[in-house]
Amino acid sequence: MKLSAREAAGFFRKPDSNAAGILISGEDAMRVALKRQELVAALVGPEAEAEMRLSRMAAADLRRDTAALLDAVKAQGFFPGPRAVLVEDATDGLAATFKAALSDWAPGDATIVVTAGNLTARSSLRKLFEGGRTTYAAALYNDPPSRAEIETELSRAGLRDVPGPSMAALEALAASLGPGDFRQLLEKLALYMRGADAPLSLEDIEACAPASLEAGVDDALDVVAEGRTGDLAPIMQRLWAQGTSPVSLLIFGMRRFRSLYAVVTAPGGASQGIAKLRPPVFGPRRDKLMRQAGIWTPAKLDDALTILMDTDLRLRSAGQKAPAGPVIERALVRLAYLARR
Repeated sequence: MKLSAREAAGFFRKPDSNAAGILISGEDAMRVALKRQELVAALVGPEAEAEMRLSRMAAADLRRDTAALLDAVKAQGFFPGPRAVLVEDATDGLAATFKAALSDWAPGDATIVVTAGNLTARSSLRKLFEGGRTTYAAALYNDPPSRAEIETELSRAGLRDVPGPSMAALEALAASLGPGDFRQLLEKLALYMRGADAPLSLEDIEACAPASLEAGVDDALDVVAEGRTGDLAPIMQRLWAQGTSPVSLLIFGMRRFRSLYAVVTAPGGASQGIAKLRPPVFGPRRDKLMRQAGIWTPAKLDDALTILMDTDLRLRSAGQKAPAGPVIERALVRLAYLARR
C-alpha cells in the first residue's frame, strides 16, 4: 500500500501492528533515519533492542546470505512482545529477497522494516511494498514539515505552551533547517525551558536557534550598517586578533547587505521583506535589521553592493598584492560612511 505524506505521518505515529513489511525511502538520509526511528519505537517499543525483539541487518549482508532475512523474521525472541527486523540501505537488487520473505510471512512473525535512498516510481522494491495488502511504502520528500508534524515534535520535546508568533518562527526555522538540526533545536529548547512556567517566547527561540553569523562578525556588520564609524576600529582589531578570515568577513558582509536590499525593496514594505528572509530572522536580530533598513535606501544599497563586489573582484585578481585584511577593512569603512550620508 502506498502511503501519502499525510497518511505516512499518522502511520509512523501509530503503525499497523499486523503489517508484514514497511519501506521508507527518500533522498535525505537524516529524514529517513528520523522517521525510521519514530516508526520502530511505535511498532515494537523503546526497549525492543534491549529485549532482543529488534534485529538489525545490513543490506550488504543479505546479498551474501539471502536466507538470513527469513530466518530473522521467523525467529522467536526470549522476551514476549512484537518483533521487527530492520534492513537499512536496501536497493532494487534485493527485491527478490524481500519478496521471498514476505510471501512466507505469517501473523506473529517479525515486521520487516526497510530503509532505502531515493527510489523512482519504477523501482521494483518500491512496487513490491506498494502492491502488497499487508505491506506499506512511504516515500519521503524534502518538503518542509507541516504544522501538524511540528506540533507532534513539540509535544515529543515537552513544549506545549507555544503562542502563535513563536509557532510561526518555528515553522520558518523548520523550513530552513534540516530535519536533524530542527529536532536538535527542539531538544535544546526543551532543556532551556525546563522548569519554566512562561510560554515559549521569540527570545527563547533566538537564544537557542543556530546563529547564522559568528557573534563578532555580526557585531561588526551592525556597526557598519548603522554608520557607527567610531566603533569600527576597535571591533576590527578584535576580529583580526581572534583569527577571523578576511574572506569570511566579506562573504558575511555581502549576505548582510543583500538581506538589507531584499528588505528595503520588498513590494509589501520592510516588514513583508524581512518575513521572507531565509534563514528566518526574529527577536533582537529582527529588530536590528529593521532599524538598519530604515537607514539605507535602494540607491545606497546598490552602491554598497558595488563596493563589496569590487572588493571581491580585487581579492580574486591575479595581480592583487595588498593584504586582504586592510582591503576589506577599507571597504567596510566606506560602507559605514555611506550609511551616514
